[in-house]
Amino acid sequence: MVQGCTSNAGKSYLASALCRILADEGLRVAPFKAQNMSNNAGVTPAGLEMGRAQLVQARAARVVPDVRMNPVLLKPEADTRSQVVLMGQASAELTNLPWRERKPKLWPHVQDALHSLMDQFDVVVIEGAGSPAEVNLRQSDIVNMRIAREVNAAVLLAADIDRGGAFAHLLGTWHCLVPEEKALLKGFILNRFRGDARLLAPAPQWLEEQTGIPTVGVVPWLDIPLPEEDGVAVERAEGREQRAEGFVAVARLPRISNLDEFAPLGDLVRWVARPEELAGARAVILPGSKSTAADLAWLRSSGLAAGISRLAAQGVPVLGVCGGLQMLGTRITDPHGVESEEEVTGLGLLDIQTQFDPIKTTRQTRATDAETGLVLDGYEIHHGQTVTGAGVQELAPGLLWRQGNVRGTYLHGILENAAYLERFLTWAGLPAPAHLDSLDARLDAIAAQVRASLDWEYVRGLV
Repeated sequence: MVQGCTSNAGKSYLASALCRILADEGLRVAPFKAQNMSNNAGVTPAGLEMGRAQLVQARAARVVPDVRMNPVLLKPEADTRSQVVLMGQASAELTNLPWRERKPKLWPHVQDALHSLMDQFDVVVIEGAGSPAEVNLRQSDIVNMRIAREVNAAVLLAADIDRGGAFAHLLGTWHCLVPEEKALLKGFILNRFRGDARLLAPAPQWLEEQTGIPTVGVVPWLDIPLPEEDGVAVERAEGREQRAEGFVAVARLPRISNLDEFAPLGDLVRWVARPEELAGARAVILPGSKSTAADLAWLRSSGLAAGISRLAAQGVPVLGVCGGLQMLGTRITDPHGVESEEEVTGLGLLDIQTQFDPIKTTRQTRATDAETGLVLDGYEIHHGQTVTGAGVQELAPGLLWRQGNVRGTYLHGILENAAYLERFLTWAGLPAPAHLDSLDARLDAIAAQVRASLDWEYVRGLV
């Protein structure tokens, strides 16, 4: 099991690497995370929702994604409310329950999923969430040490050393654990290290003297992108230098979903929240949203809506994905109260209208784009049902629309199709990223680096 001292310590990254390393050794490997809190969801071949991190880890393990690998998915809809997706399907009953009352209903499903994977596979690589040091959550824990104790898992604890304070994080987390939890902790990992690892001495030895736990790896900063689980990816992207030739502006919606699908754009992305940040944009993307009407209202109040409309009128390519597609239309209605019960006016850049249906569409999809002739792979997660007006061209039935330089789609992952990404950047007058490596190539590269950075004989011995 891989746990972390903090959110975004690199747990998903390390778990993906371990899945690929062990699978390449000929073992049957399955990933597992009891509970994700993320709007970055994907769809299994069975049409069920699960967190993107475990979909990537299943790919790393070379197995078919299965919702048992992520039995509980919490999708934030507001600051104090999350939709509960249980075994791949949204549950209104659990969504309406107070947080602490959910555990007795969720835990049996988590147990069943985990044990059935253990029965079927040689190794299960488990990912924790947040930090096991959050003692206020111990009684309601179903994702960290409760899981480790359930199956006597060997736990590796990772700290993001790039943030600073890694040794304090590791020691402090160890101090917060009870004795039976400390007994399961088998190694520390210093993740995202830049520089000469020899300069860390004598801190790892000091830490082992304090805790009895060895530091089993110093993993370097790896600039190899994987689909991200949460919004910290946006913060890291904002810290990168932008290319001089221009950028793709992606609206940083308050309730953004599936932001990970723009990773193929690399350092061409600039996340924008104010209209002045659009200056110099060569293309604009409106991403998905977990609350379309509320995010559309924010888009208007921030001034971004007017700015995007001006750029569209000037011929700048605009792409809307899922919720972003709906915002580009003329009207959105929600008669069943799926999100808000509101009827709102869209930006009017596409002649389409959307009505929310209580039944959610979740499926993997392949479609042919009539404009480019490209066959596109992706997935759908949406309540909206969209009707095409006379002024817009429907490029793929129910999936892809175009009106001049404005395009919209329900196909999540459209830019993960390398050929379509190149077309999109050509429309924007931007060069494609130097490397458009496949996900498998990236997983292989990450696995090789992580394996070389760990005391692999020790880690393999835990299995």
